[in-house]
Amino acid sequence: MGSSTDEEFKEKLLWNVKREVKQIMEESVTKKFVHEDSSHVIALCSTIEACLTHLLKRRAAGFLRSDKIAALFTKIGKVNDTTAEVCRKVQEQLQQQAEITRRTQSTAQEPLRRQGSSAGRAPQPLSAQAIKHIWVRTALFQKVLDKVVEYIVDNSSKYYEREALIHDSVFGPILAALLVGPCALEYTKLKTSDHFWTDPSANELVQRHRIHGAHRGQESSPSRRPALGIRKRQSSGSMAEDKFAASAREYVESLHQNSRVHLLYGKNNVLVQPKKDMEVLRGYLSLHQAVETLTLKWTPNQLINGTLGDCDLDKSVYWDYALTVPLRQIVCIHCHQRPDCGGTLVLVSQDGIQRPPLHFPPGGHLLAFLSCLENGLLPRGQLEPPLWSQRGKGKVFPKLRKRNSTARLLEGDGEGDEEVAADYVFRIVYPGHRHDSNHGDMAEIPGLGGSPLSWQQGESTSHMSSCLSCSTGGSNASFEFPPGCTCMHDRIPLKMLCQNMKRQIVSRAFYGWLAYCRHLSTVRTHLSALVNHNMVTPDKPCEASGGLSKDVWSKYQKDCKNYKELELLRLVYYGGVEHEIRKEVWPFLLGHYKFGMGKKDMTQIDEKITARYQQVMREWKACEVIVKQREKEMQSAIFAKLSSGSSIDSHVLRLVHRDSTLSNEVFMSVDDPYAGSQDTPGGSDSPPTLTTVVTPAALALDERPLVEFDSPDSGLPSSRNYSVASGHSQILSSIEDGQSMEDDPSEESQSQASQDVPSRRDSLMEERLGTLMDKPGTATGISPSWSSYTIEVLDTVALNLHRIDKDVQRCDRNYHYFTTGNLEKLRNIMCSYVWEHLEMGYVQGMCDLLAPLMVILDDECLAYSCFTQLMKRMNKNFPNGGRAMDTNFANMRSLIQILDSEMFELMHQNGDYTHFYFCYRWFLLDFKRELLYEDVFAVWEVIWVAPRISSKHFVLFLALALVEVYRDIILDNNMDFTDIIKFFNEMAERHDVQQILQIARELVHKVQTLIDNK
Repeated sequence: MGSSTDEEFKEKLLWNVKREVKQIMEESVTKKFVHEDSSHVIALCSTIEACLTHLLKRRAAGFLRSDKIAALFTKIGKVNDTTAEVCRKVQEQLQQQAEITRRTQSTAQEPLRRQGSSAGRAPQPLSAQAIKHIWVRTALFQKVLDKVVEYIVDNSSKYYEREALIHDSVFGPILAALLVGPCALEYTKLKTSDHFWTDPSANELVQRHRIHGAHRGQESSPSRRPALGIRKRQSSGSMAEDKFAASAREYVESLHQNSRVHLLYGKNNVLVQPKKDMEVLRGYLSLHQAVETLTLKWTPNQLINGTLGDCDLDKSVYWDYALTVPLRQIVCIHCHQRPDCGGTLVLVSQDGIQRPPLHFPPGGHLLAFLSCLENGLLPRGQLEPPLWSQRGKGKVFPKLRKRNSTARLLEGDGEGDEEVAADYVFRIVYPGHRHDSNHGDMAEIPGLGGSPLSWQQGESTSHMSSCLSCSTGGSNASFEFPPGCTCMHDRIPLKMLCQNMKRQIVSRAFYGWLAYCRHLSTVRTHLSALVNHNMVTPDKPCEASGGLSKDVWSKYQKDCKNYKELELLRLVYYGGVEHEIRKEVWPFLLGHYKFGMGKKDMTQIDEKITARYQQVMREWKACEVIVKQREKEMQSAIFAKLSSGSSIDSHVLRLVHRDSTLSNEVFMSVDDPYAGSQDTPGGSDSPPTLTTVVTPAALALDERPLVEFDSPDSGLPSSRNYSVASGHSQILSSIEDGQSMEDDPSEESQSQASQDVPSRRDSLMEERLGTLMDKPGTATGISPSWSSYTIEVLDTVALNLHRIDKDVQRCDRNYHYFTTGNLEKLRNIMCSYVWEHLEMGYVQGMCDLLAPLMVILDDECLAYSCFTQLMKRMNKNFPNGGRAMDTNFANMRSLIQILDSEMFELMHQNGDYTHFYFCYRWFLLDFKRELLYEDVFAVWEVIWVAPRISSKHFVLFLALALVEVYRDIILDNNMDFTDIIKFFNEMAERHDVQQILQIARELVHKVQTLIDNK
């Protein structure tokens, strides 16, 4: 048990190094360089140090030294020149830092003028993190870290315990090889404009979201998110709506004067009470003017001063309290003055919702803010009533008569009606708009001043005099008007306001109902075929969240009548399959067995599958022997031509020596150029069947099929596109343009001589072929001659075998199951399937679909049968299998457009990646590369049973659920196509599968409900 734990720990250490190497390589590709102070450099150094200190011997680490890395490098530097150079560089940097520290302390005591003269020449000190990892960091920047680690690995027995990662015969060399890439990068100290604002990693984005989302209320919904350039009606007064979803950099810059925005007003210690049940907060109030917008912002002092330290959890709460108010949405400003405070300002939006009150400190700051606001509104808008200008004082509040004697600033007996109002209501009007002529948009508030008509300066007119006479004539009965007065009173504006509100309510209700009807019509048109119309609930007839347990399965095996097939599938859909019985259940889910079969029937099926599998194995192995022999003859022919001095074009040589790993890819697709010119010898020394079947017509380019297979990861970082048709045609043309083999008998003899060189290897291959043909089953039509297969078949088989061999060796190498023996089984199954489906061939990714089946079933014949059943659905996603992938993309577009319109708008605006190409790998491999193996098992089970329970297209809802899980992160960071691909690549194997499955089931149920709601 302890050994397995140690192995897992070492695998975790190595996995961390792989992750950080991937991050730093991606940064170098994106920016063309890596900054020395990048967080990825620090993270990489930290993970490497963890590997180097794992089970380091005490005498190697130093008995009295706390820095084990320093002790290790110092000890190795005595015997290794490369490490000694690193040690010298580190000592120079440490001495330089000590000098900087001493100089800084002495400079602090000198006059200020001397500071300015010396500060410019002083080198910048290293950060604390850089000093902490200075040994590994210096070796990395000197581009020798891989060599140092390689030396340590080669001499690990001197410095490490036997169980250490460095001492491991596999993990140690892998660690050294991983560092070759980072050591080849360019590192710079140049301070770029965006140096401190690099794109955060996916893990950092998720952590930010968790911290920020921990304090969001349960009422938060997609409709209440900040606007991201999407036009929508602002009808909520929550402060979450007032805060824009902007990055920290943009928000900090927006609070200061810059080239795009002018700062009109700024005042600290303005009080705001964000919620009724919490204390008042002090913050910074600012007024910003852009080209066509005027924006008011309030930020808590805790965010401005950074007084929270490392308490990011509390800090996220204050971000929720920050206000950002576009003044275009504000129609009224209520100002309240009191003797004991500086004044209070309340903003009222178009829908009547009030923003949190702003409490100004004493000292005339409220009036100063209104003055700056009035200047900022010009020339398009203005305050109504305007502020008055008074000689010697500047702007002052307008002197308005009070209509009501119930609220007075100064106590009195009501003898004078000329007392100045302490409370004001200002309107923000835009004279160019038609609504400004309608004074009925605002009703008079008793005690807070008169109607908008009374705010005009033309108070001396007869019309205003009559109104004032009406208001003053009845001082004891303020709501009665003199008989015979025909002036327009505030009843008319109030009536008009009610009528306007009534019309708006009715129109909104009608258009809402119309939009809902259109929405349902769209849903039924586009999504009705994506789900089953019969809903299967998780609680009837019993709760299914427990899944298919071992007890339930044993009861079913004893008597099939205990459970119906649909009930078992329902349990799997809502709860999965217990791991111990997956080997028994999966053949039923994949269709290898039928539910209700007896053991006798199951045994017969197994026998048939075994016989069929063995037959297919014999067939393709016989063809493989011929293909390999043919490749060897082709190589011998080309080498003979080279040794004879015949001219071969330089581009052919480049193709031959382009890459040793692709040599088969070139030679396997080229027909034997000597086959058409050589006659069959009369003797029996050479095999007659290997040189007589290829006719010259087979070499014609226009008659040869161009076999191309696209990589399934096209467009993704790990994509590889294989195409041998171009290389094949180039080699053929160069050989055919050379000397004709039919006209030069000397070359024929040279070719024969060249074939004698590898004669021993060829004879061994012939013996293997003869042995294979002598085995039972060769009488079924398999012949040991080329005439059994056409040239096209041999080319296709050779191409597919080469691809399979390359992918099998790379298939999940870190998973413990895939030993050499199991990889050979994996290759046998894949070759057998491809042999039966040569028209489609092998495409990268098929091994990924087969690997989990091998892990669970652990039976070659059974895995072959189940893989064949699985590929009946999956082969439509591959390039030569059908157009299912295009259909998936189109359905995803319809799904997200209907179920999450805000996300769809973001995708459409940021480069229009509503084509959903970032989901290509998800659909192609059923999310296999996105999840851990244990999670892949759970997801695949649900996908297999979903057609009978909820939807034949459950993978679409899984993909949508995967996007919805990170919806807030995508929206908050305004991700484009490149960002979202990078994000999901980094998040691979880190997802919460149970949450994703639950969201996917809920999305299916939501669509079913929409369709059923007629």
